[in-house]
Amino acid sequence: MHPLKKYLLVIPSIDIKDGKTVRVVQGIPELNCKEYGNDPVEMAMIWRAENAKMLHVVDFDGAIDHSHKNFPIIEKICSSVIIPVEFAGGVRTIEDADTLFDMGICRIAISTMALENRQLFNKLFEKHGPNKVVISLDIIDEELITRGRQNKTGINYLSFAKEMTELGVERFVVTDIKRNGVLGGPNIQYSLNVAKLTNAKVTHSGGVRNKDELLDLQNYLDQGIDSVIIGRALYENRFPCQKIWRIAESGIFN
Repeated sequence: MHPLKKYLLVIPSIDIKDGKTVRVVQGIPELNCKEYGNDPVEMAMIWRAENAKMLHVVDFDGAIDHSHKNFPIIEKICSSVIIPVEFAGGVRTIEDADTLFDMGICRIAISTMALENRQLFNKLFEKHGPNKVVISLDIIDEELITRGRQNKTGINYLSFAKEMTELGVERFVVTDIKRNGVLGGPNIQYSLNVAKLTNAKVTHSGGVRNKDELLDLQNYLDQGIDSVIIGRALYENRFPCQKIWRIAESGIFN
């Protein structure tokens, strides 16, 4: 790969509830079928063996109940792979964030704190900065939702994204919850709208089913969509895992 060549970063998602890998359908976690594997650490090692360059870990117990019961698993994931691990789910305090960074998490995606406690978020962001703190935009019909995707806020995702950019946020993880885990195709428009409005980097999440839809996302690299989180499609072998990263990094999508 040419060192200056841009490519779409494909990030496998590992969603955890009650210590097990779960499938998430429209924001609702479900236990995976046996063939998916229940061990999140083993799953992380599989994705690393398949040549993933980064992982996205979601703690649903943390997001819903502010529980830390999955933290030992998350720490083991970080120590078991040599690639960056991004975390989302239930970061409610600066101490939560500090603990996760001490475990080896490379960056955290914040949603609820930024919407419900701006003063605390400002302190967190000032302490750790835009490289370690990014914003998750979980969206239903252009409205942001929080607390494990359970609470409607009445806040438009674009107005909030603009506010966050003015604070110095440089990356957003954008998810259309209605497309999440249903293999219905990605809502690229939400991600593109955020990228155009804010000039920030965007990680698209949700809905991707096949390599053709990765190609569609690849077309927006120059407009700010530089990465994509994929969950169910990978677990259900919708495309050969190693081939995904080889194609993305070779630039064949272009």
